[in-house]
Amino acid sequence: MITVRKSEARGHANHGWLDSYHTFSFAGYYDPNYMNFRSLRVINEDFVSPGRGFGTHGHSDMEIITYVLEGALEHKDSLGTGAVIKPGEIQRMSAGTGIQHSEFNNSQTDPVHLLQIWLLPDTKGLQPSYEQREFPLAERHGKLRLVAARDARDGAVKVHQDVDLYAAVLDKDSRISHALQPNRHAWVQVARGSVLLNGLILKNGDAAAVSGESELAIEATADAEFLLFDLA
Repeated sequence: MITVRKSEARGHANHGWLDSYHTFSFAGYYDPNYMNFRSLRVINEDFVSPGRGFGTHGHSDMEIITYVLEGALEHKDSLGTGAVIKPGEIQRMSAGTGIQHSEFNNSQTDPVHLLQIWLLPDTKGLQPSYEQREFPLAERHGKLRLVAARDARDGAVKVHQDVDLYAAVLDKDSRISHALQPNRHAWVQVARGSVLLNGLILKNGDAAAVSGESELAIEATADAEFLLFDLA
């Protein structure tokens, strides 16, 4: 079964400096039908104005993944980490027992476009930690590149949950497939462009929840970039 989540059906909040689209219930947006999908709790598509951002705030017991599409995001946290996240890089922050951090657009002239993803951890009360890795375009072009996994295999960042997160960039008319093992589920999030997922069209910002399927066939109907979550 595949259930499409259309881009225009998402929650939307425009704060002037922040234009944000919420795939799942978040902050002032509440939809009882979209609280989460398996361990996937939040996917926010954010556009942050030049020089603006999120001041210091706290999180706990959450795995937070940041995927920058355009621009650069500056990160600082209470672990002493200071970093700039750029396209092709994945940041993972395990909030655990509690962490304070801030995120700002690193440019005074250009906006930053990103996906912020939250996963419910499989264990509460973890020691807070941070990780950031680069995954060059060549590793994601025309293929599914594992970028986050519980066992951190193949150079992926480690997440404390039974999920494999893949990123892919496809040229128009190119195809890839992904086998789902029994009792596994998937979430496909289109970051840009458009694809056919098992014959269903998904455009920029659209997503699909997948259960009870053995294989995902994905064809780009335009140049596309997307994330695929393989979930317990």
